[in-house]
Amino acid sequence: MITVIATLQVKPGQEKAFEEAARPLVAHVKANEPGTRAYLFHRSTADPTQFAFYEVYADQAALAAHSASEPMQKFFGSVGGFLAGRPTITLYEEIDGKR
Repeated sequence: MITVIATLQVKPGQEKAFEEAARPLVAHVKANEPGTRAYLFHRSTADPTQFAFYEVYADQAALAAHSASEPMQKFFGSVGGFLAGRPTITLYEEIDGKR
């Protein structure tokens, strides 16, 4: 399993537009990516301009398929003007836990 945590800082006033741009991507993942085990979109409770995606993939191939998908490309193409900097994307390897 591969876990990705992506954090994105949005310019003030762009929060709603960013959320609306993310929803089609989340819908696509839910309907079309069987190798994506979890795909959760979050907003910070401390800072409404900070968002995070928590993603779990079955393997590297599932992550690659997600990254190359048309909805993912469209999402990043549409939100560039909303971001207050580059996303922080960190990959993790699962060690132990509960599902």
